[in-house]
Amino acid sequence: MRSLTALLTIIGVTGCATVALQEFDQRYGQPDPKRFDVPVQPVAGVSYRKDVQPIVERRCVVCHGCYDAPCQLKLGAWEGIARGSSKQPVYDAARPFEAPPTRLFVDAQLPSQWRQLGFSAVLNERRQTSQINLAASVLYRSLALKRDHPLPASPLLSNAFDVSLGRASTCPRIDQFDAFAQNNPLAGMPYGLPGLDEREFSTITRWIEAGAPFEGDEPLPVSVQQQVQLWEAFLNGDSNKERLMSRYLYEHLYLGHLYFETDSQRRAFRIVRSTTPSGKPIAAIATRRPYDDPGVARFFYRLEPEREALLAKTHMPYALSAARMAKYRSWFLDPAYTVAALPSFDADTSSNPFAAFHDLPLDGRYRFMLDEAEYFVMNFIKGPVCRGQLALDVIEDRFWVFFVDPNVGDDVMVAELLARERGNLRLPAEWGSTSLALIPWLQYSKLQTNYLRAKSEWLERNAVARQDDLSMIWSGDGRNPNAALTVFRHFDSATVVKGLVGDQPKTAWVIGYPLFERIYYLLVAGYDVYGNTGHQLNSRLYMDFLRMEGEFNFLVLLPEKARRSTAEHWYRGAPKEVIDYVYGRNAYFNRPNGLTYRTNDPQRELYEMLSARVAPVAAKRFELSSVADPALRRDVQALSKVRGASLAWMPEVVFMRVEQPTASPHYFSVLRNTAHKNVAHMFKEELLPAENTLTVVPGFLGAYPNAIFSVKAADLPALVNAIGSLASEDDYRKLADRYAVRRTNPRFWATSDELMDAYARWGGIEAGLFDYNRLENR
Repeated sequence: MRSLTALLTIIGVTGCATVALQEFDQRYGQPDPKRFDVPVQPVAGVSYRKDVQPIVERRCVVCHGCYDAPCQLKLGAWEGIARGSSKQPVYDAARPFEAPPTRLFVDAQLPSQWRQLGFSAVLNERRQTSQINLAASVLYRSLALKRDHPLPASPLLSNAFDVSLGRASTCPRIDQFDAFAQNNPLAGMPYGLPGLDEREFSTITRWIEAGAPFEGDEPLPVSVQQQVQLWEAFLNGDSNKERLMSRYLYEHLYLGHLYFETDSQRRAFRIVRSTTPSGKPIAAIATRRPYDDPGVARFFYRLEPEREALLAKTHMPYALSAARMAKYRSWFLDPAYTVAALPSFDADTSSNPFAAFHDLPLDGRYRFMLDEAEYFVMNFIKGPVCRGQLALDVIEDRFWVFFVDPNVGDDVMVAELLARERGNLRLPAEWGSTSLALIPWLQYSKLQTNYLRAKSEWLERNAVARQDDLSMIWSGDGRNPNAALTVFRHFDSATVVKGLVGDQPKTAWVIGYPLFERIYYLLVAGYDVYGNTGHQLNSRLYMDFLRMEGEFNFLVLLPEKARRSTAEHWYRGAPKEVIDYVYGRNAYFNRPNGLTYRTNDPQRELYEMLSARVAPVAAKRFELSSVADPALRRDVQALSKVRGASLAWMPEVVFMRVEQPTASPHYFSVLRNTAHKNVAHMFKEELLPAENTLTVVPGFLGAYPNAIFSVKAADLPALVNAIGSLASEDDYRKLADRYAVRRTNPRFWATSDELMDAYARWGGIEAGLFDYNRLENR
């Protein structure tokens, strides 16, 4: 009976929806999916680029910018607005099969093609009049709904609002909007934030009335076109040597925003594979992964201007210059070696960089990655894999990263080891995007065990202990600040920056070329955000192995007697087999290292030695010592010393504006470092609140603020005391009542604009738009 009732209900709902759609069609005309395949030409007084785009970026893209944009409505480009929305989420940890990819500018090009993929219009695609352009536009109706039903005047949003990251998206079509608005009067856009002001609303209204015209992208200056042609010529050489180099470069740079150092505007480009050569319109080849078979015998690497707004959470700048090209030549083209045949694109080969790029000089590959190490680690952090707890509970909340010096060891011997072990270095992506949940993991666990055993035996035979120094740690060649990095986890997002930021962390990694490359191909090149549960699960589980390998490389620098106890401290509460997996099966773990220790705290000593080794090149921009005002420096340093359980009530990432009576505001990032017993368990966050810490840095660190504080400099001591005394949610609410610029604050957008402008000045080429999807309602 219940099944029959449910069926009748579904039939009834479907019938009502059909009637509503028919009535809508009669009123406004039949939809034309090709309406925006060719943009409407601009009309006098209405410019998308000059008038509309700045408003959309500052008010809309801050929530609708990336893979996790609600309803896949990406508003960072006119083409994203014309594409519209989809009810299908990109992030779905429970799907049994891979989903079709829906990457803007990649998997379809025209709005009519997106309609065939299930996207519905948010602009009017029906009869064209100014009135219908408004009435039949989901975009306009959503903005007008907020204008007609502004946020209630209260410090916090009511339970009518769900601003959690995992909230369900309704994604109404235009024929469903009347019913949606009636049932959800407070769901206008921007959702859970103040509405647009009169000028902003009027500007977008005039644009939509005019048919949402778009004048196209600005043409590139001749000087920039010349740089594009120069680099495309370099990347499309005909010899096997050149083609293998370019394939390697493409697979490592495809997510980046490439820019020319000679371009004062720092315009961003993406490298794509195209069926057309340089000088012809780009016909991009869409594949799930950068190493998938392009389907044509000859293709070309092209530089395509980035058309979407730059977002802090995805912006990864990478400079192209004459010096960079010279490095590529010295690493990959000048050495004497032969590429008899190009590697195939079959999954077994292409998913394994040690098989696909066996012929490329190992030293060149490693130096290529070291030269911009922050960029490549940023790919792990900002790439599509790093969204949500499942992706990030594999790492600690803050740790330092160091690298093995490329001058240490014999590249020929290392290359021989990798060639011999490349079967054990296979990665889960070879299973594709629809993968079984546990069978691959068990298989790769055995492969990793085999590799670690072979690596340990190889080290025993070939490694030479270096006495009283750390020359095996890369010092940046005396000039490169990429030698030392700090990674922060913010529960379900993460950040990496140059420098050793904050106090000494619980753990650190030491990365050499084989580990660096494997992490990249696991989390970036080989990861498919549209993959099924098994693919996501196996990628997460395999990352456990690689994290432990990086930690192991750090532990072997400690005295022999301290290694096991340190590992057990890092993995408190974890099963013994977790610790034994890497540390107990590796004979090299018990080998003396030749370093001299003088205290009962060797980890602290090791951190001091490592810090001294990289000190000449380590970035200093996030050090509080750079704050010029002594009183301000003293107070923010006091804030950074707050420790313990009170911090459990603090947000993960706070951007703090400090107002001074006689100077411009200062900005700081206040980051909560949540202490874990271990990070070996999925979903089971075993926390140690008494060991929580704060990291406070000048400027902006993080892309997703959870809260924005505005504090007078004179009130900083009171803020420090309040944070150190937090014992309940009510305590935090009282603190936020005094210092937080909440979602409901009438000055929220003015504060946001000030933050964005300050970040643009602070971050320079690295700056992008912040994302407000994680702003709390507390």
